[in-house]
Amino acid sequence: MPQLSDDDLATSFVAGEPEALRRIYEEHHRAVFSYCRRFVADQAPDVTQEVFLAAWRSRHGFDPASGSLGGWLMGIARFKVIDHLRGMYRNGSVPSSNLIDLSADGGAGEREIDLVATQMLAAEVLEALDEPAGTWVRMAYLEGRSHSEIADVVGVPLGTVKSTIRRSLQRVRRELEAFDDRR
Repeated sequence: MPQLSDDDLATSFVAGEPEALRRIYEEHHRAVFSYCRRFVADQAPDVTQEVFLAAWRSRHGFDPASGSLGGWLMGIARFKVIDHLRGMYRNGSVPSSNLIDLSADGGAGEREIDLVATQMLAAEVLEALDEPAGTWVRMAYLEGRSHSEIADVVGVPLGTVKSTIRRSLQRVRRELEAFDDRR
């Protein structure tokens, strides 16, 4: 399969092209696995596989216009982790004292699961930003620099810094929207 844009890859995936699934797995399995490992440790390979199987089975429900494939996959991973933890508790394979609180009213455990998924997805998106956009966003939001300071440091017009950061944040928001839609 020739190199496809993200939108074309998503379209191929929704259409059921197995090569698209392979490419999506190659691009996203590390993030999904890391997320699963955080909560289900030794069962992470199995839960990761469940995530991609569920994604394949429900691929027709993915709307590329509503967010990124990575965000959608992390949303599925969130549900699979919670399901797996609840199943472990119901089966008695792990004492409830070893599980995070997964109370039906969205207890601390589910908030932690959401927060970790959001942080991992945001970090992945920031890492994927083209340069210099990625550096400028990190300077603004991780180092706390103003747009004026960034423009002075990198020697570009203030308007360029502002528009580049705005477009980058729109991309981050789009990536996170698909995750939010899975809740």
